[in-house]
Amino acid sequence: MQVRFLTKLPLFIMVLALPQFVTSTSTSQSLLCSSVLAADSKSLGQNGERGDSGLNGNNGRNSDNLTVFADGTSMTLDLTGGHGDAGGQGRKGENAICEQPTESLGKNLRGADGGNGGDGGDGGVGGNGGSLTVYTTNKEHLKQISVIAAGGEGGAPGQSGVGGTGCECDRPYWNEETCFGEPGSSNYSCTTEEFQCADGYSGRKGRIGRKGRDGQKGTLTLINLDKSLSPDFPEVTAPISELKGRGFTLSRNIWRNKDNAADLFAPGSIIADKYKELVARHEHSVLVVWDAPQPLSDFHDQQITLSLKGKDDANILLPDDLWLETQKVKRDNLTELFVFNAVRTKNVADLKIDSLHGHGLGLKLDVLDQAEKSNLVATDFSIKYRVGEPAEDKGFLGLGRDTDYKTKYEGVIPPEAIAQDGNLFTLKLGQLPIPQEYLQPGLKVEIEVLAKRYLGDNSQLKKLSTRTAIDIPNAESQSKR
Repeated sequence: MQVRFLTKLPLFIMVLALPQFVTSTSTSQSLLCSSVLAADSKSLGQNGERGDSGLNGNNGRNSDNLTVFADGTSMTLDLTGGHGDAGGQGRKGENAICEQPTESLGKNLRGADGGNGGDGGDGGVGGNGGSLTVYTTNKEHLKQISVIAAGGEGGAPGQSGVGGTGCECDRPYWNEETCFGEPGSSNYSCTTEEFQCADGYSGRKGRIGRKGRDGQKGTLTLINLDKSLSPDFPEVTAPISELKGRGFTLSRNIWRNKDNAADLFAPGSIIADKYKELVARHEHSVLVVWDAPQPLSDFHDQQITLSLKGKDDANILLPDDLWLETQKVKRDNLTELFVFNAVRTKNVADLKIDSLHGHGLGLKLDVLDQAEKSNLVATDFSIKYRVGEPAEDKGFLGLGRDTDYKTKYEGVIPPEAIAQDGNLFTLKLGQLPIPQEYLQPGLKVEIEVLAKRYLGDNSQLKKLSTRTAIDIPNAESQSKR
């Protein structure tokens, strides 16, 4: 097509300013023509719609997994994954809806474009080969097994749709006459203007779909046993009541990753190269034997945590809020946990100083176990005995303290100076190496008691204190003396 636009002065000037766009080829002229027409033109018809994309192919079916016991019997196992379906073809783009002008337009025309073709659908992913678990006591038995656990092939890509056809002009150029003023008058004049029509483009071809990915090969798990393998239970937290009588077996399977799985089977077998093999199984059982006088039902909410330790031992974590007097007896792969006594931790140190009475060699301090667990829990006592004396420095204007307490004895109370009556402990302070002048009636004293409570491997310290005065005997008691 020869583009005739030199009669238009503005266009001529633009071409002179941009000579690099003017070539001798018809393609360059067509592009320039299209650019000119696009500035002030009317579409000739309606653009075609884009074609629909093709559907993606369905994925292939994954093969079922399989478990077999190999004893030397010949077997052929097909664990191949299903093939992915091909992607659908993209639809053809719609042709432009074309029309021709029936009257003068006073504008350039451009044909409507055809719709682009639809993209092809992607191929479906191939299904994975099935995983194979083999139990055997002799690896040579696997030579009698032919296994095909290949992944399915990915689906073929869908083809692209072609583009629709654009509208073509019935004539590339035409002239239209335009007149101004009244015919016959002096201001009446007519001009002739040339217009152009450019063909519409055909739609672009769609994109070809992607090929589906091939499925993965199935894997091998090899177990050197002739019975089903139990799962791992390396740790458990359970109520004491559940561990009594039947106990619990901790276990851990030990695996090793190896290569060249296909070499274990009959020639031509297909399976993933890497496989895992059971090389050991560690087991240890724990049993609780309840020999405590306290009913087990009193501690139904208490739990013990067990964990496997090495090949043939177990860690036993007892509850934090429970004191147990226990003994562990280990025989081969069994640990028996004997429980002889049990007490809740909150009841261990519920102690209070009850009273200070007597004087001199008969001065005594009573400590009461309010939780009444002293028949189960052993107790040791230490004491700091301090006596009040008039303060030498009473501070500014005598507003400071008037009594200073000075330590006269600090140490452990020996068992012979402790009398226990059920849950009442009487500490015989008069039998301690305290000078007699500091045990006399009327003296102000400050006493700190440190009680160590323990049961089995458990222990706890309880600090008690009191500030009081040694009783002064009344006249009647003195006369009786």
